[in-house]
Amino acid sequence: MLKRLAHPAVLLLLTAFIWGANAVAGKLSVGHISPMSLTLLRWVGALILLFPFARPHLQRDRSTIRRHSLYFVGLGLLGFTSFNALFYVAMGYTSAINAMIIQAAMPLVVFVGMFLFFHIRVSVLQVVGFALTLVGVLLVASHGHPETILALDFNIGDAMILASTTIFGVYTILLSRKPRVHWLSSIFMLSLGGALGAVPLLAWEVSAGLSFAPDAQGLLILAFTIVFPSILSQALYIKGVEMIGANRANIFVNTVPVFGAILAVLILAEPFHAYHLAALSLVLGGIALAERGKRAVQPAAE
Repeated sequence: MLKRLAHPAVLLLLTAFIWGANAVAGKLSVGHISPMSLTLLRWVGALILLFPFARPHLQRDRSTIRRHSLYFVGLGLLGFTSFNALFYVAMGYTSAINAMIIQAAMPLVVFVGMFLFFHIRVSVLQVVGFALTLVGVLLVASHGHPETILALDFNIGDAMILASTTIFGVYTILLSRKPRVHWLSSIFMLSLGGALGAVPLLAWEVSAGLSFAPDAQGLLILAFTIVFPSILSQALYIKGVEMIGANRANIFVNTVPVFGAILAVLILAEPFHAYHLAALSLVLGGIALAERGKRAVQPAAE
């Protein structure tokens, strides 16, 4: 039984499920805990829980961490603070289903960034696949009415999700250049950067009169985000990648919008429109096509 639970497919599907649930938690947090409070307290809580386990690794990695401290803090500010702050604000204006489908375009951002900055080889299948992904994202952002794109009539929440997705894509690219330290050291230092970056944002939220004390539901959501998306999903994902590699792991990560959409319908009772189904099919189909194109390019590059 334990061996089955430790199978990489199980670990990565659990990761995808948690990430999908995070969008639902973000939607449920609206009006119960302020976005910047959730952003800051999420990473402070993660630091407190991680420290006893990360401490010996931090000590062993301290010379590397000291040399690259600005890198870790800056990356935490980008991927942990900026992404989450935008995401939690956006959930006050858009649906969890929209957020999940738009976020599924993350590989497109990484692909474009790697092509522009590192000049990776691309195949026709990759270009076609990511073009389909982009069409799917625009279909969701326009709520099934593509003419609104030409009029630049975007829902502000969807625009924020697009921005946060772009930010996390850049974070992912930079993460590939991460110094070689233990994964617990990495998560701890990135969480530290995320917490430090959220302090001025919370200060602004308080000064603007937008902050408020979390209620019982807000505290439950905070506890969930600390334990599951912030810590457990990271551990499961890293272990899964170690077992089968990043390329195969991405196949399971692509199920995040599926889990997110199902949970949004079941828990939030959000309507699932025909354009959601069309967009989800385009996004997942496009990514699958791009993955095939990627495998075709890699042998040639070798």
